[in-house]
Amino acid sequence: MPESLDPGLYRDLVRRALAEDLGPGDITTDAIVPPDVRARAILLAKSACVVAGLDVAFEVFHQIDAAAIITASKHDGDLCRSGEILAEIIGSAAALLKAERTALNVLQHLSGIATLTRRFVDASDGAVTILDTRKTVPTLRALAKYAVRCGGGTNHRVGLYDGVLIKDNHIQIAGGIAEAVRRVRARTDLTVEVEAQSLVEVVEALGARADVIMLDNLTDDEMREAVMTINGRARIEVSGGMTLGRLRALITLGADCVSVGALTHSAPAADISLDIEVIRT
Repeated sequence: MPESLDPGLYRDLVRRALAEDLGPGDITTDAIVPPDVRARAILLAKSACVVAGLDVAFEVFHQIDAAAIITASKHDGDLCRSGEILAEIIGSAAALLKAERTALNVLQHLSGIATLTRRFVDASDGAVTILDTRKTVPTLRALAKYAVRCGGGTNHRVGLYDGVLIKDNHIQIAGGIAEAVRRVRARTDLTVEVEAQSLVEVVEALGARADVIMLDNLTDDEMREAVMTINGRARIEVSGGMTLGRLRALITLGADCVSVGALTHSAPAADISLDIEVIRT
């Protein structure tokens, strides 16, 4: 089970999401549902998934109905089978309807990330560390990276401020890998990672004493040669167009980690529904 998610990371996001959806009011619900009607709702997994974002979804319900009673059956990081109940919410029927789409959007998106991450982690069979990237929906990065952790993956750098990654455009502007590394070393003691897009750049990164070398979009044969060339003198990250099938073929190469942009930019939403029934008195 991952560490709990700081509510400060999502409370304002939920407020803005609800304002975007509700605007001045839910015309349909306000016309049909009396304000005193109460209902029971269940969050239901409709296909196998790894859950992530339950507390964020609960925040959605509580911001509309502070008195809503929520009972969780699952926790973030849990693997759920189709048909399993994730949580029960009892409260105002109108509030449940108004919260439904926003709560599901968050829960389906984050659970989709966690589910895809778990597939990569399982496929890696412990041979390599599965890393995420900065390829996230703007303003949702903290939640997306939390979902990666729920799936058993490892966060790379959170942003541009907490890690060094010298990429092709940095190298072009600096005039070469050695000069780019020199400039970084003069400014920080952080681990220095260099992106290498050819075997020539691998050799240059080694000469510059990079701590980590990212093999970016190399062929399988090029990666094998690169790993032999590096020979333990730097950590090795593999990146670029990574799929589950290709991961299985690469885990014996000797790389330390594999970064997968698809975890956060292309994960399909998990299939989760909210089923509501009126409480008869």
